[in-house]
Amino acid sequence: MEQKNIVATIYIKNGRAVPDPEHLDRSEDILQIARMYNDTGIDKIVCFDLSDDEDEKQKNLLAIRAINRTIDTKTAGGGNIRRIEDVQDFLYAGCIEVVLNGAKQNTPQILIEAAKRFGKEKMLVSMKNVDFLFKGKDIIKDTVHELFIMNESMYPGLENTTDVPYILRQDKYDLDNIVGELSSEQIRGIYGDFINDPETDIMNLKCELSDRGIKMDNFTASLQWSDMKVNSDGLVPVVTQDYRTHEVLMVAYMNEEAFNETIRIGKMTYYSRSRQELWTKGMTSGHIQYVKSLTADCDFDTILAKVSQVGVACHTGAKSCFFNNIIKKEYREKNPLSILETEYDSIVDIKKDTMDSSYTKHLFDRGMDRILKKVGEEATEMIIAAKNPGKEETKNEIADFLYDLMILMVEKEITWEDVTRELAQR
Repeated sequence: MEQKNIVATIYIKNGRAVPDPEHLDRSEDILQIARMYNDTGIDKIVCFDLSDDEDEKQKNLLAIRAINRTIDTKTAGGGNIRRIEDVQDFLYAGCIEVVLNGAKQNTPQILIEAAKRFGKEKMLVSMKNVDFLFKGKDIIKDTVHELFIMNESMYPGLENTTDVPYILRQDKYDLDNIVGELSSEQIRGIYGDFINDPETDIMNLKCELSDRGIKMDNFTASLQWSDMKVNSDGLVPVVTQDYRTHEVLMVAYMNEEAFNETIRIGKMTYYSRSRQELWTKGMTSGHIQYVKSLTADCDFDTILAKVSQVGVACHTGAKSCFFNNIIKKEYREKNPLSILETEYDSIVDIKKDTMDSSYTKHLFDRGMDRILKKVGEEATEMIIAAKNPGKEETKNEIADFLYDLMILMVEKEITWEDVTRELAQR
């Protein structure tokens, strides 16, 4: 059986998340919602643009771009697609798929061109009735990767109407019903109100579905507790690290029960030596640690946990438990990406500083044309230097070029993470 997906939806109005198209008066921070879905085990997020005009559309696209900069979960984008350029906008915002509205008259024409330019695997169609299946029957197999079914009542007749796999709406939690639906080879996943609900434990839902024979993307351990070498108390120390920054957050202990619970629920669970009981980090404070990976060391007597930390790790209110300096020797940072990100942040600060009179601030004040001219000049000098023997001059010119390139990146609000993420997708 193919792995099934749990899909969340985000409806976007004026750059913020709203519950649905009928409730636009209640909005929330869109990145907060996206981070929650990312950490809690959602497999895909579909972002729907609810804009009324071009200015709002650009604002919503920026919000989607911000989501894709911030989280690792794959996203699809849809809403207000009237031409091929609208499909391109969602892909450029970082979405790996685009959802077209099957009720729109021009959708078949856009699908044909979009599938040819961007690939069938990026194209989805949303449907509230079966009209599109008949109107687009001559093109659907060659242009559509997946259907997004927005009406639960359509389900019984779909399998006799199309061979295209689909994601089905399921607004209420009914485990037997969900298992029955996901047992179908044609249904790739479910979405709906109960999945969007912050109170729904998505990892627990995946465990329940796995226990019922549905293949899900949840944690499966390559090592068992019996592979670990425990200390005299039957425990193993765990070093917990932020998966993005690699900052060490805390050290605690696991017993077998804590180990298995962590893998099952996807949240860091430890054994408290003082209280002699299990504790899932953040269950009272809200500072949950969502598991990204667990790795044993070479002796199998210590675990490295990489997590997404909500809030802070330390009971003192500090981000990390490690903040009491004992000794410190100054050193030069040599990690290439850390250097580039630090320099980038410095350029951002310069742009914001109204009193700054530096060369960099001068370029920002002169505008995009002057920035582009400078990037072009530095690129030319780099090329000329590369034609000369030796590498010292070329090295210096590359550094100059990268600095001016970062000025352009800051002006365009493109981060190094955006660039490296794009490279990783190629």
